[in-house]
Amino acid sequence: MAARNNLATSPVQEPEDRTLVITRVFNAPRTLVFKAWTDPAAVVKWMGPRSHPAVHAEQDLRPGGAWRICLRPNDGGRDLWQGGIFHEIVPPERLIFSFAWDHEDKGLETLISITLAEHEGKTTMTFRQSVFDTMSRRDSHRGGWSGSFDRLEEALAQA
Repeated sequence: MAARNNLATSPVQEPEDRTLVITRVFNAPRTLVFKAWTDPAAVVKWMGPRSHPAVHAEQDLRPGGAWRICLRPNDGGRDLWQGGIFHEIVPPERLIFSFAWDHEDKGLETLISITLAEHEGKTTMTFRQSVFDTMSRRDSHRGGWSGSFDRLEEALAQA
């Protein structure tokens, strides 16, 4: 009896394949970049890609505290709410929090870690989000976060 090998027809997606990592260098001190992530008034200035800018942000900035943000599409579509729980806060170098959309069709809860390293007045941010249920959702988030980080760069330049 021959053994059946389903792996040939159904490739396994490893967790690394479903992890999003983005590294960006900002021309700003890390205290300012950290504040951009942790001050709701600053968050609404940059969160969301240009097509879906944030219109509301709230945070209970402590381990176990909740955060919530509303993105509003420019085309008049439905508001997109996201939120989660802070797990670790180490000013100004690290944030770890959960992330989930309020709409079930947007995927499972993921974990985000942000590390900030300063060198000569610039900050290298390493953003990591995992584990996505599909690679296509990971790639969709890459587009959204990249657009947000473009706006973050602009907001930091104006601060």
